[in-house]
Amino acid sequence: MAREQLNGAAYSWHAFAERQDLAAALAGHVAGRLTNAIAERGTALLAVSGGTTPAKFFASLSSIPIAWNKVTVTLVDERCVPASSPRSNAGLVAANLLQNAAAAARFVPLYQEAASIEDTSEADSRMLRSLPWPLDVIVLGMGTDGHTASFFPDADNLETLLDPSSESVVLPVHATSAGEPRLTLSLARIVRAGFVALHIEGEDKRKAFESAMASVLRKPIRAVLDAAERPVQVFWAP
Repeated sequence: MAREQLNGAAYSWHAFAERQDLAAALAGHVAGRLTNAIAERGTALLAVSGGTTPAKFFASLSSIPIAWNKVTVTLVDERCVPASSPRSNAGLVAANLLQNAAAAARFVPLYQEAASIEDTSEADSRMLRSLPWPLDVIVLGMGTDGHTASFFPDADNLETLLDPSSESVVLPVHATSAGEPRLTLSLARIVRAGFVALHIEGEDKRKAFESAMASVLRKPIRAVLDAAERPVQVFWAP
C-alpha cells in the first residue's frame, strides 16, 4: 500500500496481482467498517456502485458473517430502468451482493416510476433522508473518461453535481455519454462517508486515474478526491 498526494488530493493505493485478491481484501475492509459502525450505533449504511466490475467483490462481501440485518444498502447511482433490466444496478446488486449472509440486509433502490427523472430524484431524496447518514462506507467505480458515480464530464448539470456544499441527497443526470438519464448521490453525501473506496481494474483505468490526478483539469474523479474528508482508498488490480 502506498500513500500518495498529488496536487493536494490524498489517497492510498492498494495494488493486487489478481482481481480475486482485490475483491477479498476490499470485502474485508468494508465488512470491518460496517461491523465497527454497528458496534458504535447499532446500524450501518453502505452505498455501492453497479456494473460488472464489482461482481467478485460483491460475492466475497456477501459471504462474510456480519450482522447484516443491521445494515442498510443503497446505490451510488442508477440508470432509469426497472430492476428487471440487465442495465439496472439494483438488479446487479440483488443478484451478486444481496445473497448468502448479506440477504438479511435492507436494500433501498433509487429507481422509481415517476413522470420525470426530476420527480424521481425528489422522491428519492425524501426517502433517503430517513437513512442513518452519513454513509459508513461507499464503494465507487470509475470510467476511463474520469467519471465516477454518474458525474459524467458532459452532464448538463455537472457544476451542480460537483458542488460539495449541496444539501441534495439524490440528483438527476442528463449526459449524452451516459445513454439513458441517471440518478446519483450528491457529491456532498459521497465525500462525508467514513470510508471511501475506489475500485478500479485494468491498465486503462489505472492510467485514467493517474492522468486525472496529475492534470490541472478537474475531472469528476479528481473532484471527489479533492472534496473527500479523508483519504480515498484506491483498490486496483490489472
